[in-house]
Parts: sequence; structure tokens; C-alpha cells
Amino acid sequence: MQLPRGGRTVFPRYRLFGYSGAPGSAAFGRLGTGDLDARVREIESKGKAYAAGRQVMPVLELIAVVVDSKPGADGDYNRQVSDATIRTYLAAARRHRALLLLDVQPGRDDFLTLARQLEPWLRQPDVGLALDPEWAVEKGQVPGQTYGRTTGAELDGVAAYLDGLVRRRALPQKVLVFHQVAAKVVQHQERIRARDGVVVIKSVDGIGNRSEKTTTWTTLVKGLPASIHPGFKLFYDEDTRHGPLMTPQQVLGLRPTPEYVLIE
Repeated sequence: MQLPRGGRTVFPRYRLFGYSGAPGSAAFGRLGTGDLDARVREIESKGKAYAAGRQVMPVLELIAVVVDSKPGADGDYNRQVSDATIRTYLAAARRHRALLLLDVQPGRDDFLTLARQLEPWLRQPDVGLALDPEWAVEKGQVPGQTYGRTTGAELDGVAAYLDGLVRRRALPQKVLVFHQVAAKVVQHQERIRARDGVVVIKSVDGIGNRSEKTTTWTTLVKGLPASIHPGFKLFYDEDTRHGPLMTPQQVLGLRPTPEYVLIE
């Protein structure tokens, strides 16, 4: 088995470029509204500007576990989208030889438990995982009222699980993204180990103008371990309220150069 556009390893052959979202709401991101195939064609078109000597791998980052303001029957403050929804997005990804990343907003649940629940999808060669620790709260806390956080050890546990899945099923490398908006959201990232079967990417989030986003970037990539690849997130609507959206040249001018660029 290979990756959608060839090979079994992600870097340095590819630069990932994609949109995030979930169906039914523009608030979830660019991938949540409009014709899905049209959105993926847009990803392919806009992604060319980010190639910079690499092949571009289109990415659909579907919010598959959505945080909720209500506890739900299990008290975990999250809900998983339907299998039919995931199937629809995976089919679209495959029509365009793209990667599908399943994004997890855990609420009071833990990342590894939720990843295991998604295993039927993660067994596929073109499906990876993205984690949103700012929505990871503890017992007695409510997402949205308390800023969530995680640890490098917890993220490494998910990476170890994915690596085992890759080895057992002879899969190509899995992509594991974790989003980070502030330093306190992920503690002790140095505990994330390098594994042959998994590419771990830190996606630096943060809304603002170019100066503000660059400051956040510089802060969060300082001392980035070799086991973690750099990624950068643009907010199509929110960022432009603070100034022009950063251009591909400005994004590629960041150091280290982002290897995954995501637009919400």
C-alpha cells in the first residue's frame, strides 16, 4: 500500500496543504460548506503556490469528534459525526488522491480512547489523525469555559498506537497533527518520540495579523524537537479581520518552513 500520490513516507517528498471543517456550518471552516468536490479542487489549485520544490499533498481535515457545550449521555461533552459523513469525506479524498485527517475535539474524554474508536477508519492507508488539545478538559471542567491542555506523554501515546497500527497492517506512514494556539496548551512536547510509522506535526494556530501570527509562530516553534514537524494554520475569515491574509510567500518565509499549511 502507498500514500494517495505515491510512496510510503510523507516527508520530504510532500508538503501538505488543506482545509478543515465539518458539514453544515461555515463556523467549522472552509471544508464545512459548499460542494465538497469543488472545495477539494480549490485545495488542489491553491496548494500549488505552496509547493516550493515539493509535491503538494491535498488534505481534508474533517472535524470528526466535535466538542459540545452539553455533557451528553456519557458526560464527555463531545459527539462523533456519523460514519456516513466520514465515508462521504473519504470518498471525496479518494476521488482527488488526497489525505483525510480525522480531527478530534475531546471534551472530557481522552485522545487515545477516541483514536481507538476511530480505528476502523485509521486502518485505511489514506486516513490520519488531528488532535485539538485546547478542547481537552478535565473532570469538573466545561469546554469553552476552561482552556484545555494536554501533555507530550499523552500525544506520544497516540503516536505509539498509530505506529503499532502501521506495523501490524503494513500501512504507509500515518500523519498525526496536534494543533497548538498557546504554549500552555501542550506541555513537555519533548516527550513525543520519533517513530518510523508516524509523522507528527505541530500546527501552530492563533488568529491575528501577520505580525501577531509570526510572533505566535516564533514562540511555539522555538526549541521544536526533531521528532516534530512544523505546520501553520490560517483562518480565512478571522485573520482577515485583522489585516490581509498572509500570502503563500509569507507563510513559506517562516522559519522553519511549514510542512503542513491548513486553512480554516
